[in-house]
Amino acid sequence: MTTSSSTDSAIKVNVETFYVEGQSEPEQDKYVFAYNITIKNHSLSSAKLVSRYWLITDANGKEVEVEGEGVVGEQPTIGPGESYSYTSGAVLETPVGTMQGYYVMRSEFGNEFQAPIDVFRLNCPNILH
Repeated sequence: MTTSSSTDSAIKVNVETFYVEGQSEPEQDKYVFAYNITIKNHSLSSAKLVSRYWLITDANGKEVEVEGEGVVGEQPTIGPGESYSYTSGAVLETPVGTMQGYYVMRSEFGNEFQAPIDVFRLNCPNILH
């Protein structure tokens, strides 16, 4: 398990990652990872998660960009001091990789801003020390 969090926004993103051995097939270069995201609103106003952007990079340097509305089919509004959590996943061709990106948020006043998601590592247990 790896944990990461972003630090330079009123919206803080905390990430926990897990290797999903039961769905992975290393002999087929298929490594499945799950990640739990908690988004905490430290501002004084509500913010709606409008869309997401991910850059997923495997150990071979292969990059995949993922963009879309909301997360897991939702566009949650997170009130001041509140948090929102969800679980999703990624499939890599290598046992190690990274993810990073941002959420596009819309304040209750209608202005949009990016909440950064700092780079975090996806790795099989005992691969890295």
